[in-house]
Amino acid sequence: MKPVALTKIGIVLSGFALSTMSANAAPNDARFEKANSEYAAGNLKEAISDYNTLVQSGEWSANLFYNLGNAYYRTGDYGRAILNYERALRIDRQHPEAQANLRIARDETRGLELTPSLFERYVGAASSGGFIVAAAGLFWLAVLLLVIPSRRSFLMSAIVCFVLSACCAIATYTLTKGPRGQALAVIVRNNVEARVATADTARSVVALPPGSEVLVVQPRGDWTYAALPNDQRGWIPTEAVEKVQL
Repeated sequence: MKPVALTKIGIVLSGFALSTMSANAAPNDARFEKANSEYAAGNLKEAISDYNTLVQSGEWSANLFYNLGNAYYRTGDYGRAILNYERALRIDRQHPEAQANLRIARDETRGLELTPSLFERYVGAASSGGFIVAAAGLFWLAVLLLVIPSRRSFLMSAIVCFVLSACCAIATYTLTKGPRGQALAVIVRNNVEARVATADTARSVVALPPGSEVLVVQPRGDWTYAALPNDQRGWIPTEAVEKVQL
């Protein structure tokens, strides 16, 4: 059975439609299809609950997060819609519908975005899984070249393969553990402001519309200290922000 994903074909009335996709394996087919059926019937609360049950089970796919994002979008919860589109793209960087819907949702909320470094923009075009495969392949190719009877050209090729393997390993670390890896988070509440201290009466640093990106620096109970899109830092209510990486 082919997995089903909910594909955006334009914002007309409901704004979303059902379609069939085969790019990702559907997690837990029965519950996934039940959630899709609830979505198609307009039972968005039930669909969101079923999708989230799958998320909590750890059976993730790009289509799961994409469909969950669509369900949140239709309820007007743009912050969580953006969060889940981001999660879908963590699994499949080239998921075209998630890319398109993320842009549409961001246009809707006018959330603030972090500016990635040149290196982050470069490695962000691929998935961490792709870099892991490349790093392993290049490493073993280098080892193979080293055990071949000594030739200077083979030795130089082995060195190049080791260097490229190291570069792929660094790219993998950047995607998974770097600043935009574990620390990247999205504002999921309305009327959120970053403040200079952990109090609602503290001076505001900047207003953060739903879907805005921040980097979590230090959680502290009800407040989280974060790096903000305007190169400043401030305290945000912990309940208002969720990390992209689970």
